[in-house]
Amino acid sequence: MVDMEKRKITKGFWIKLVSAPILMFAFAYAMVPIYDVFCEITGFNGTTGRVDTEQQYLVDENRKVEVSFFAMTMGGFPVQFGPKVSSMEIVPGKFYTTSYIAKNNTDETVIGQAIPSVAPTDAALYFKKLECFCFNRQVFKPHEEVEMTLRFVVEPELDKRIKDISLSYNFFKLES
Repeated sequence: MVDMEKRKITKGFWIKLVSAPILMFAFAYAMVPIYDVFCEITGFNGTTGRVDTEQQYLVDENRKVEVSFFAMTMGGFPVQFGPKVSSMEIVPGKFYTTSYIAKNNTDETVIGQAIPSVAPTDAALYFKKLECFCFNRQVFKPHEEVEMTLRFVVEPELDKRIKDISLSYNFFKLES
């Protein structure tokens, strides 16, 4: 009778032992797309929004916000990358265009993807892009220099206490 109880306990233990890591892996795998959707909806983690057309907003010409532009590349990404201008004074509700410059310093084609981030995170919900190089992966030919366009608007609903916004891009190397 003791052997029978040991066998049931052992079998149940092994089932739990094997299923726990499988369930943890499945949960972790599912969290990435869930987190991406959460960030896009809430602006959490500085994720910016997107607009499909240049719409009209009510504009207060007296309100000004300073937008600063930053750039970074991850290790192993052999492309020089930076904003054409370091900052702009903008009026919320108006569309603006600026650009970033990237130069491939190698003899090989390099593929990368830029990931944006906005600070403060409260501003991310109101920072919308109409056109951005970050929407697609970028292919840089050997020694090629590229000017990449960014067209954006800061919606007038942005909290009036926010006077400065930082937009930062981090470029990652992709294998293909």
